[in-house]
Amino acid sequence: QEMTNVTAVLEFRLLGFSSNPRCQILLFTLFLVIYILTILGNMIIISVVTLEPRLHSPMYKFLKNLSFLEVCYTTTIVPKMLANLLAQRKTISFSGCMAQLYYFVSLGATECYLLSVMAYDRFLAVCEPLHYGVAMTAESYTCLAVGSWVTGVCTGFLPCLMVSRLHFCHYNLIDHFFCDISPLLKLSCSDTTVTEAVIFILSLLVLSSCFLLTLVSYLLIILNILKIPSASGKRVTFSTCSSHLMVVTIYYGTMISMYVRPTYNLSSELNKAVSVLYTVVTPLLNPVIYSLRNKAFKKAL
Repeated sequence: QEMTNVTAVLEFRLLGFSSNPRCQILLFTLFLVIYILTILGNMIIISVVTLEPRLHSPMYKFLKNLSFLEVCYTTTIVPKMLANLLAQRKTISFSGCMAQLYYFVSLGATECYLLSVMAYDRFLAVCEPLHYGVAMTAESYTCLAVGSWVTGVCTGFLPCLMVSRLHFCHYNLIDHFFCDISPLLKLSCSDTTVTEAVIFILSLLVLSSCFLLTLVSYLLIILNILKIPSASGKRVTFSTCSSHLMVVTIYYGTMISMYVRPTYNLSSELNKAVSVLYTVVTPLLNPVIYSLRNKAFKKAL
C-alpha cells in the first residue's frame, strides 16, 4: 500500500544538457540546423527515388525506406529536445515519455533490420550478380521491407511494457534529454533486475545478430572485390561499401555500447554524448553516405 502511494508520477522533468542559457541557445541552434538538414536530405532521397524510374530497383527502394525511417526516428527525439532547450520547465508527461520510449526502441530496431537487409541486397548484387534478378524480385523486396518494419514495431512492445510497469517514486528528474531506458531504470524505486535482464537479452539478440549479418555480408563483398581484375572497378565498389560499413559501424558501435551491457551504470554525461551520435548525427550521415557516394543517384538528382 505504501509503495502504491508514491508511484503516481504524472510527468518527468528532463535535465537535458546544460543549465547555462548561452550554452542552451548554442545547442538549440546546432541541433535545429542538423535536424532541418536531416529532414531535407532524407525527403530529397524519398522524392528522387519515387520520381526517377531508373531508381526503382530494390537497392533504392530500401534506401527510400531507410530515409523515411530516419525522418521518423529523429523526429521522435529532436523536436521535444529543441523545445526543452528553450523552455523554463523541461517536462514530459508519463504517457508522452512511454510513447517516446516505444517509438525510439521500435524505430531503432527497424533500422537494425533494414541495415541488415540492405547489406544482404548488396551482397547479392556484388557476389551473385547473375542470380540477383531471381533472388531479389519485387515480392522478395516487399517481404524483406515489410518484415523489417513489422518486426521492429513488435520489438518495441516488451521493453516499453516492462518499463511502464515499474514504480517511480517522488523523484522524477531524468538525467537525459529524452526518455531512454537507462535513466528510467536508474530513476525507478522498483527492483529492476528482471527488466534489466530481459532488455539486455533482447538488445543482445537484436543488435548483435543484425550487426553480425551486416558485417558478414560486407566482408564477403570485400573478399569478392579483391577478385576484380580492374583497379578502377575495385576502387568504385570498395569506396561505396566502405562508406556503408562506416555508417553501420558508427550506428551499431554506439547502440551496442549503450544497450548490450548487463548493468546500466554509464555516466550520464557520456550517456548523453553517445546518444547524440545515434539520435542526431547518424540520421544526417545516412542520406549523405548512402546517396551522394552513388553515381546513379547523383545523376538522377
